[in-house]
Amino acid sequence: MHGSRKHKPYQEFKEKLLSSCKSAGFKEAVQQIEEFIASPENFQHLFASDVSNALQSRNIQASNLKFGFLGLGMIKNLLNSGHSVVVWNRTATKCRKFQEVGAEVADTPSDVIEMTDVTFSCVADPQVAKELVFENCGVMSANLVGKGYVEMTGVDPETSHDIAEQIISKGGRYLEAQIQGSKNQAEEGTLIILAAGERVLFEECQICFEAISRNSLYMGDVGNATKMNLVLQMISGVMLAGIAEGLALANRAGLQQKDVLEVLELTSMSSELVMQKGNAIIKGEFPPQQELKHMQKDLKLALNLAEGLEHPLPITAASNEVYKHAKCLGYGSHDSSAV
Repeated sequence: MHGSRKHKPYQEFKEKLLSSCKSAGFKEAVQQIEEFIASPENFQHLFASDVSNALQSRNIQASNLKFGFLGLGMIKNLLNSGHSVVVWNRTATKCRKFQEVGAEVADTPSDVIEMTDVTFSCVADPQVAKELVFENCGVMSANLVGKGYVEMTGVDPETSHDIAEQIISKGGRYLEAQIQGSKNQAEEGTLIILAAGERVLFEECQICFEAISRNSLYMGDVGNATKMNLVLQMISGVMLAGIAEGLALANRAGLQQKDVLEVLELTSMSSELVMQKGNAIIKGEFPPQQELKHMQKDLKLALNLAEGLEHPLPITAASNEVYKHAKCLGYGSHDSSAV
């Protein structure tokens, strides 16, 4: 369904469903869903040719290297800065916009490795990251000698070490490059990248990192960047849960939530994150900048890391339960502020 058009199979199904359910609340819910889908601002298409303001201000030279991407998160800025890019995604139709503006499309992850000098993986979670490497037609099926592999998926140190060991065993080179930032920052090219692994590969990737981030930091051995990322995500997740609880208490106590934010903005606790997420909570609007399910995933990974170190994280554990509850209520694909 796109815009206000309703395809016939949907229309027939809807009419049968409405006739069998007389609840006014159910009919109202269907109407609200249709209005949401029809609203242009809720489904803004990604125009791969759009150039962000941040990217326009930089003098980025195209690299002689050819970059491959497993996942589509940050390709736009690479293309717009003149780099040669090969893309692959499990949903092939998602690659079309990028193909129209110059990207090559590969059939398998293995093909991406063969066609490029450096391949970036940026997918949903550690399990998917490992599947891309180890499954049939995956990364390990390719000739990896001299090829660079950069893991940008939010993973735990153990997963990163496992992937690094296998890549290096076949003559490849490995870098973990963890991302700090939102969907808007990815589109603007203003992310923060935390990298660890082969230093030479990190230097080679700088021309790429300049197109997608405002800063990239090298942190030494494999595992250091993933640990740092989990610590930062843990702090962010706990803080966001605290904001949500505080605003909920304010509302129950008869205070205006907007007044709480206005006072908070005047204090040393104020930050861009606090104000953005606080306003989203008050409005009850949660377009995903970082999906709640991904935040909960990172909290779980942080707890697993702490468990292995026998280090207590009682506040993080409690916050994780709050996010799990929000997922059960259907907010997993909403912004993390839906907590």
